[in-house]
Order: sequence, then C-alpha cells, then structure tokens
Amino acid sequence: MKRLLPVATVAAVAVAVAAPWMVDDYTTATLARLLVLGLVGVSVALLTGVTGLPTLGQAAPFAAGAYAAAQLDTAAVLPQLMVAIGVGAAFALLTAPLVVYARGVYVLMITLAIGELAITVASRWKSMTGGTDGLIAAPSLDTDRTRYLYALAVVGVIVTLVLLALRSPAGLLLRASRDGEARMRASGHPVTAYLTGAYVAAGGIAGAGGALLVTTQQYVSPADFSFDTAALLLLGVVIGGAGSMLGAVVGTALVFAARDWFSGLLPGHAPLLLGVLFVLTAYLLPRGVAGFDWRHIRMPVRGATRRANQEA
Repeated sequence: MKRLLPVATVAAVAVAVAAPWMVDDYTTATLARLLVLGLVGVSVALLTGVTGLPTLGQAAPFAAGAYAAAQLDTAAVLPQLMVAIGVGAAFALLTAPLVVYARGVYVLMITLAIGELAITVASRWKSMTGGTDGLIAAPSLDTDRTRYLYALAVVGVIVTLVLLALRSPAGLLLRASRDGEARMRASGHPVTAYLTGAYVAAGGIAGAGGALLVTTQQYVSPADFSFDTAALLLLGVVIGGAGSMLGAVVGTALVFAARDWFSGLLPGHAPLLLGVLFVLTAYLLPRGVAGFDWRHIRMPVRGATRRANQEA
C-alpha cells in the first residue's frame, strides 16, 4: 500500500489539474467551491486532530477573511489572499484566550459561540458586510477554469506547507502537547503558546479559504458561514481522518458534495442521509478515509460471524 501511495497521489493531482477540461463550467465552479471548503477543513483538522481542540468555530475566521478580501477595491487575487490570511490569523489571535485554555466539549461550546457571534455581526453590520443581502466582490480572474486552477494551486501550496510543518519539530511538539499535556508542562514546555500558535495558524488557513471563496464565487453572504457549514466541516474532517490534512480535504469535499447531491435527489432528507453516512464511516472506517484498511472492514464481520458460530 505504501508503494502505491506516490502513484495514487500523482494520479489524483493529474486528474485534478485536468478536471476543468473534462467537465462543464458549472461543475468546474462547484469543484472550486469544494476546494475552498476543503481548505477550511484543513484548519479544522489541524485543531481537531493535531492539537486536540475540536472546533465548531472555523467558519468565523473563514468569514473574516472573506469579508476582508471582498472589501478590497482591487481584483488582484494575491493581495486579497494575503489580507485574508492576516485578518483570519488576527481574528484567531483575539479569540485564542477563550479557546486554548479549554478542553474537550468546552472547546466545542466556546468555538460554536464564537462562530455564531461572528455570523450575527456579519448579518447586522450592513454598512460593512451588506447584511443578509451579501456583498458583491470586485470581479477577479475571467473564467471558471482559471478560478478553479488558482484555487487548486493555493490549496496545494498551503496543504504542502502544513504537511511540512507537521513533519517538523513543531508538529511533534503539538502532538506531544495533545497526548501528554501534563508531562509537557512538567518538562517546562509552554503548551499554551504552542496551542495558541496552532490556533492562529488555523485561523490564517481559514482566512485564506475566505479569500478563495470570494475569488471563486465573487459574492459572499452570512449564509456561506452558517452553523450547518461549521458542523459539516467537522463531519468532513472526521470522515476524512481527523489527523490527516489530505483526508480533511477529501472528506470535507465528499460531505458537501453529498449534501448538495442528496438535497437535489431527496429534498428534505439530506441531514438524515448525512447522519447515516457518518455512522457508517465511524463503524467501517474508524480512522477515516485517509486510514482506509480492508482489515478494519473485515474484522467486525469476522467477529460477528465468530459469535454466531459460538452461539450455534
């Protein structure tokens, strides 16, 4: 399996690059949006899987970055991206004291409150955000194909940087803080500073996703950052594999694609079907899509068969 991984990665990248020439413009725009959400999913995975801070609030820096990018009176995508990263990171830095000292379910509650507060502000601050009517951004890039390829390039660069960082001593320190916080503190490590750094980095990544959202759809509204979005981001990370950045991209894209597909196929039943998908994934793929292994599927079946034989 390890030998096949590089080949599969190269094949996946090749398909992703060729996709705009294989599908229509609507599908290309949809794929670009899935890439954007996948990038925000990476920020969720960084907090949930690496630092042990499960979050329902990454829609907040996502929104902050998007509105900051939309406010710029320029169609240049790189300035939008840089500003959005900075605003997302600054938002995370301001809210970090509320999050990094909490653990477990309290992190979920606090981040959920932060996210809901941010969306409330976005809905009511009409002079800055357009309120519920949304905000039209300056048009950037001229076709769905170029917007998709730009989003793919940005996501590829950021995910690569995150993977490199997690392979460095910084990644080891974050995982050690997650798995043995008391021991790390006793050894003199500033665990709170490590977690704050990761939280700010996740905010910057989510802010980058906001800039990409503005670039790909040239419009932003509070509906893009609702509680449903926050919940599905966390669900996508769990399905993809909480400790895997690539799994986060894939899992998040799958969840949002499934939601949109289910909504059109069976209107009103999308939440139920997503719940079934989550239960099946938790049972059949306990380590997520990134940790797929046939043994984890066969073992429950063998166990059930063995118990049946014993009872007989």
